[in-house]
Amino acid sequence: LQHLKEHQLHTDIGPDDVLFYFTTCGWMMWNWLVSGLASECTLVLFDGSPFAKRGRLLLDAIDREGITVFGTSAKFIAALEKAGHKPSQDYQLASLKTILSTGSPLSHESFDYVYRDFKQDVCLSSISGGTDIISCFVLGNPTLPVYKGQIQCIGLGMAVEIWNDDSQPVTGEKGELVCTRPFPCCPIGFWNDEDGSRFHKAYFAQFTNIWAHGDYGEITPQHGMVIHGRSDAVLNPGGVRIGTAEIYRQVEKVDAVLDSIVIGQSWEDDVRVVLFVVLREGISLDEELVQTIKATIRQNTTPRHVPAKVLQVADIPRTISGKIVELAVRNVVHGEPVKNTDALANPEALEHFRARPELTQ
Repeated sequence: LQHLKEHQLHTDIGPDDVLFYFTTCGWMMWNWLVSGLASECTLVLFDGSPFAKRGRLLLDAIDREGITVFGTSAKFIAALEKAGHKPSQDYQLASLKTILSTGSPLSHESFDYVYRDFKQDVCLSSISGGTDIISCFVLGNPTLPVYKGQIQCIGLGMAVEIWNDDSQPVTGEKGELVCTRPFPCCPIGFWNDEDGSRFHKAYFAQFTNIWAHGDYGEITPQHGMVIHGRSDAVLNPGGVRIGTAEIYRQVEKVDAVLDSIVIGQSWEDDVRVVLFVVLREGISLDEELVQTIKATIRQNTTPRHVPAKVLQVADIPRTISGKIVELAVRNVVHGEPVKNTDALANPEALEHFRARPELTQ
């Protein structure tokens, strides 16, 4: 029911469509993709790296296979821009009507890039949901306008709200994404959790009998949604809550930076912001680049967003579905154990963050 709703009503998928979503078989988006058969569309499957041929292989597939709905990640779109790709100049893209993005918040700059260099009349729909519900809380709408930096709307039939610390729904303020009523794909429990304690802790411990998804978000005046990051990764320097996406958006503007991850480190009875960056080949992190990164963040946010430390790493740990894992990095930095390393595609990357002398100063 959820997937039929999300495909046919939120994405306008029908028998004449060709649906593609880059996903591993272990990510919920694989289930979401395969369900497209229930709407009688054609599926395009891909096995390999999305960056094969510097990202051109998937772009080639749009024209070659007549893809109408192209699903990808915010990271892939940002990487295409950093690589200098201008698909509108190199491809026909006549079949393409919708671009879907998930995995992490889609930056304002990526919205600009898509409409400037990809296709002007495409529906760019950022979507957000969860693994355990195998679907979305907020997603696209082919009949609504697209606002830069926003997810278009709340899912039909989903009682989604943003709650503040007083358990009150708010608009135009940041808070916890909750779902206040039951929904068709709500799980009834976890495997091997006989007393339901793990399930309760995961989603119902924060607000009584209310699903708290663990996303830090904001409902906009246009009734759209902005996701500012995971709640457990929210930074809290000086008691001010900062979503990690607010920092990532600025760091992506720095051409020398290929990837980044930010955490809050406990420091002198407070929390300080620490930013780790992966740089382009041949570039080393010197003081000039550190100041460029800090200035870019400061100019577009607030002084509290500016990291106390900027450190270079060779790699950043990600889940099998490609999501960065701030909580795991934070645990390593604090010398705490990391749970569920089996979910990581590259657990060895955690070693880049262990026992860094710079973090003791």
